[in-house]
Amino acid sequence: MRVIAAWLLVLAAVVAASHAAAGVYSDNVNLSGTEADTARTLLAAHDPAAGGYLGQVVFRTSSGTVNDLSAQVSQTVGNLSKLPDVISVSNPLSSGAVSPGGTIAYINMHLSVLPKTLGASYVTDLHQATRPLTDAHAQVEYGGQFDALTRPKAKDGRSELVGFGVALVVLLAGFGSLAAAALPLLTALVATLVGLQLLGIVAAVLTFGTASPTLALMIGLGVGIDYALFLTTRHRQRVIDGVDPVAAAGEAVSTSGRAVLVAATTVSIALLGLFASGITFLGMLGFAAVFGVVCAAAGAVTLVPAALGLLGRNIDRVRVTRRPVAETGRDGDWWHRYAAGVGRRPWLFLAAGIVILGVLAVPLFSIRLGHVDDGADPTSYTDRRAYDLIAEGFGPGANGPFTIVVQLPAGTSATSSSGQSVAQKVGSALASTPGIAHTTPLQPTKDGALLVGNAIPTTSPQAAATTSLFHHLYDTTLPSALQGSGAKGYVTGATASYIEFAASLAATLPIIIAVVVACAFLLIMTAFRSLLLAVKAAVLNLISISAAYGVIVAVFQWGWGRQLLGVSGTVPIESYVPVFMFAIVFGLSMDYEIFLLSRVKEHWDETGDQHLAVARGLSSTGRVITCAALIMASVFLAFVASGDVVIKQLAVGLSASVILDATIVRLLLVPAVMYLLGRSSWWLPGWLDRLLPHVEVEPAAPDGALPDALPAGAGNA
Repeated sequence: MRVIAAWLLVLAAVVAASHAAAGVYSDNVNLSGTEADTARTLLAAHDPAAGGYLGQVVFRTSSGTVNDLSAQVSQTVGNLSKLPDVISVSNPLSSGAVSPGGTIAYINMHLSVLPKTLGASYVTDLHQATRPLTDAHAQVEYGGQFDALTRPKAKDGRSELVGFGVALVVLLAGFGSLAAAALPLLTALVATLVGLQLLGIVAAVLTFGTASPTLALMIGLGVGIDYALFLTTRHRQRVIDGVDPVAAAGEAVSTSGRAVLVAATTVSIALLGLFASGITFLGMLGFAAVFGVVCAAAGAVTLVPAALGLLGRNIDRVRVTRRPVAETGRDGDWWHRYAAGVGRRPWLFLAAGIVILGVLAVPLFSIRLGHVDDGADPTSYTDRRAYDLIAEGFGPGANGPFTIVVQLPAGTSATSSSGQSVAQKVGSALASTPGIAHTTPLQPTKDGALLVGNAIPTTSPQAAATTSLFHHLYDTTLPSALQGSGAKGYVTGATASYIEFAASLAATLPIIIAVVVACAFLLIMTAFRSLLLAVKAAVLNLISISAAYGVIVAVFQWGWGRQLLGVSGTVPIESYVPVFMFAIVFGLSMDYEIFLLSRVKEHWDETGDQHLAVARGLSSTGRVITCAALIMASVFLAFVASGDVVIKQLAVGLSASVILDATIVRLLLVPAVMYLLGRSSWWLPGWLDRLLPHVEVEPAAPDGALPDALPAGAGNA
C-alpha cells in the first residue's frame, strides 16, 4: 500500500507542478548554416520588417470586390499592427495581394516570436482585430504560421480511451481474468501520466516540439502496458504453481523485471540516438519520449509488484474463462507444436518471412520525404480554409512562396547602376525559369545591402515539383544570373526551410541508423553473450523496419486506404517521421527480442539443448508477446483519429511495425534462425567475452518454476 500511495502522491505533486510551470511546446527548428537560415539572418539584420515569422489573414468578400472594402481593410491592418509582437503588417491594396478576380486577398503579418508561443488568447485578439471585415460579411481565415496556433487542441484522451478499450478486450480474451487484464492498463496509465507531467515541467525550461506530449503518451502507454503484462504473466504462473503471492511478485521482479529494465534501456538509447542527427529539434522529440519510457519501466518494477502483492490470490477471482490462463510453457500446448513445426522446416519459415517483409518493403524505394502542408488538414480547420482561398485566388504555389535574397558585394549599393543591373538579370532569370508562376521585382533594402523579391511556384508547397524548383534555383538559376557580379543569391521562406530540413535529415539518417544499431548490437551481445544473436537482431530488425516504411509509403504517398484515415489527398512522408520511426521501432522491437531471448537463454542454461530451449522459450512467451503486440498496435492505431496527418503517419507506421515484428519476425524468423544456428547461437569469442561486462538479464527461475520436460525426441524436432 505504501508504494501505491507514494505513486499517487507523486502523480498529484507533478500534476500541480506541471500546471504551475506552464511549459510551452513549439516547433522551433534551428537549421543553422543552411542557405535558408543564412538568408533569414541577413533579412533580420538588413530588413527586420521582412523577417521574423509569417502569419496570414486571408479573406474573401461576400459581394463586390476588395476595393469596395478599402476602409475596412485599412482599419483591420491598423488593428493588427497594434497587436503584441508584430513587426510589420502589409496592406493588400498596396502590396498587390489581391486576386485577379478582386474577391480574395491576404494580409501578411511578420511577428518577432513563433506564433505557437502566443497562446490561445491571441486568436481572440485576431478575431477582434479583424471585426471590420467580418462585420462587412467577409469570410476571414488565418494561415501561414498561425496554423499551429489556430488548430484545435488534440484530443488525445479520446484516442487513448479507444486504445484502452481494445487492450482490455485483448487481455480478457488472452488471460481470462478481469484483475489481471485491468492491472497492466491502470499501472501503465499512472506511470505514463507521471512521465507526461514531468515532461511538462521540463518544457518550461527546454524547448520541445509540439508533437512531444503525444509521442510521450503513445510510447509510454505502449511500453508501459507491455512491461506490466510481462511481469503480471510471470507472477500469475508462479501463483498457479502454489507460490505465495508476495514471494511470486518478488520473483517476477527479480526475473522478468530485469528484462524490463534492459528493454527500457534499449528503447531509451534508440530514442536518444536521435541527437546523432545534429538537429536539436529531432533529438528533443526523442528525449521527450524517453520520459514516458523511463516512467513506464519504473512503474513496472515498483507499482506493478506492489499491486500484485496487494491483490494476492484475488487476481483470478473474477474470471471470464473457466480456468485462469497463464504462460505455462508445458509440453503439448499449441505453441510447443508450432515451435516443433518451425524446427522441422526452418528454411521454409525463414524464406516465407523474408518474402513477406520483402514485398511490404517494395514501396520504400519510391519514398519521398517532404513537408505535409496545410492542404492536408481537415476543412474544419481555419488554416486549411485559408490555404484553399489562396490556392483559388492566386494558385497553389502562393501558399509556399520563395523569398529571393541577393547579397551584394561590399561597397556596392542596391540603388547603384551595378546593383540595378543585378536586379534585372536575376528578375529575368527567375521569370524564365520553368515552374515559376509569378515573380515580384527585386527591391533594395533601406540600407542598400540586399535585393529582396518573391518567386511563386506553380505547384503546392508539398509537391515534388516545388522541391525540384528549389534545387534548380540554387544550383542553376541564381548562380548563372549572378556569375561575375560578386553577389550571392539565396532562397528562403517557410517552404525553403522545410525542403532543407528534409535534405538535412536524409543526410543524417545513415548516421542515426549506425549509432542506434551499434548501441543495440552491443547491448544484445553483452546481455546474452552471443555475437551471432546480436548480428541476427540487427539485421532482422532493419528488414522489419523497411517493411514498416513501405506500409506508410503505400498508405500516404500512394494513397492506398487513405480515405479510411481521413486524409484528403496523397502527401509526402513528413521528413522526420522515418527518422523518428526508426528510433522507436528499433527500440520497441528489441523489447520483444529481449523478452523472447531471455526465456530461451534461461532454458538453454538449464538444459543445454538448443531445440528444447527455443521451443520452451517460444511457448513461454508466444501468447504474451502476441497479446502485447495487439495492445500496443491498438494504442498506436487509436491516434489515426488525430487531425494531424503527421501523427497519423506515426500511428500507422508504428502499429504496422509492432504487428510485423511480433508475428513475422518473432514467430517466424527468429526461431527459424536460432534453429539453424544451433549451439552457435551462444558463441562469443573468448577475447570479446573478457572485454564485455557481465549483465544478467533474467536469472534462472527458482526450483519448480520451469515447465515440465518435452516428450522424448521433441527437443530435436
